[in-house]
Amino acid sequence: MADNRDDDSEYTIQEGDYVVLKRGDIFKAVQIQSKKKVIFEKQWFFLDKAVGHLYSTAFEIVSGGILQPKKPKDAESSTDAKEAGRDNRNIVDDGKSQKLTRDDIETLKEQGLKGQEIIQQLIENSSTFKDKTEYAQDKYIKKKKRKYENTVTILKPSCRILAMMYHGREPGKICHLRYDTLAQMLTLGNIHAGSKVLVFETCAGLVLGAVMERMGGYGSVIQMYPGGEPVRAGVESFGFPAHFHDMLHDFPICHVNALLAGTLDTTAKDPSAASKQASVAAEEEQKQPEAEQQGNPQEQSMETNSGADGSHDREKEEKEKRKEAKAQEKKVKQEEKRKKLAAAASLLEGRNADGLVIASRFHPCPVLMGLIKFLSPSRPFVVYSQHKEPLIECYTKLKEHGGTVNLRLTDTWLRHYQVLPNRTHPLLLMSGGGGYLLSGTTVAMDRSKPAGSQRAEEPAPKRLKLTDTEG
Repeated sequence: MADNRDDDSEYTIQEGDYVVLKRGDIFKAVQIQSKKKVIFEKQWFFLDKAVGHLYSTAFEIVSGGILQPKKPKDAESSTDAKEAGRDNRNIVDDGKSQKLTRDDIETLKEQGLKGQEIIQQLIENSSTFKDKTEYAQDKYIKKKKRKYENTVTILKPSCRILAMMYHGREPGKICHLRYDTLAQMLTLGNIHAGSKVLVFETCAGLVLGAVMERMGGYGSVIQMYPGGEPVRAGVESFGFPAHFHDMLHDFPICHVNALLAGTLDTTAKDPSAASKQASVAAEEEQKQPEAEQQGNPQEQSMETNSGADGSHDREKEEKEKRKEAKAQEKKVKQEEKRKKLAAAASLLEGRNADGLVIASRFHPCPVLMGLIKFLSPSRPFVVYSQHKEPLIECYTKLKEHGGTVNLRLTDTWLRHYQVLPNRTHPLLLMSGGGGYLLSGTTVAMDRSKPAGSQRAEEPAPKRLKLTDTEG
């Protein structure tokens, strides 16, 4: 029975879960928290009443910001015959066809009318609705539903949904990485459970989360990150279980050269942190004589203010205790960071990674040439860039260096289609570009002969053939 409950909990909304709100083509990732106000598409509501319902349930926002499951439509209302015109040639869009004003619509809202009822009032007060064709009427109703219906659908986070959310709301945060391009990256990189994958990305953690989702919690993912700390905002939105994070390791990109050269010391403490502590201690020593100098003129009044001095001593003791506690916490964090660095370094030292995925705002060439050395032979790699010029440079460098085959530089083209009876056609608006991908496979190089000698030997037989034909 416990197993069945666990299975059911995967499909039901629980408190603390990360979910995605959807209305039309607009998404937003939030966390279910009790009594927390959520603002989505200029409306506020609480998600408390959504707990216990299944994912993909559509909710209606009622007064007080409370969510109620939306009732299914009646069969009669959907099959009612509508009076429609033959064409729209006589319809003039002069803004006078609607009798209801903005104030009238606001009054209807104050009276407690729901979205469907307001739409029905708009239809009845439109002088041109009956003259429109059936297709134009459906389009009119859909447009008004988006504006007046207070509904929201709660979805379970997935790679596709979060990629569409980021691309629609904040494409700059994910380097304009489109969801179909992300899917191709996972395929070209051969991401699967049980593998060891290196990921270098500056896409708010979206690519890292997509790799973790594809691996299903089995294997190991090593995030190579720039700067002081790795960015994983997108990974949190996936809402992975705890065991997914056990497979995740991080390694600073600035230590890659030292690791390749064998000079990385993971047992030593962080030198930057030690220098900071030394500077803080020096500042405190400078402050102490100043405090003593300020205290000398007040020695005469110390006898009368003995009570105040006692409280002052207590405050000093409390401050010292706080400083000691903070210093202890800092030491614990530094030790944890050192252990994580050592664990990630031990995984990389074998140079037997199964895949490499790069998607960042930095120039990919130096990153690729450094990280590709950690891959085993016959392993795939894929690099994403919003522009093709950096990838052309990577392609040229890889060809010169050798050790790779099946190099391909591709771009993707995506267009949505409207599929409806008697009106299927491509949508007018489409994405201009989904970026470019450079993919390939590593191979073991024969180090016995240098690359220069091999090139010099190649033209020799051709020259012999030419001399034979001339003779």
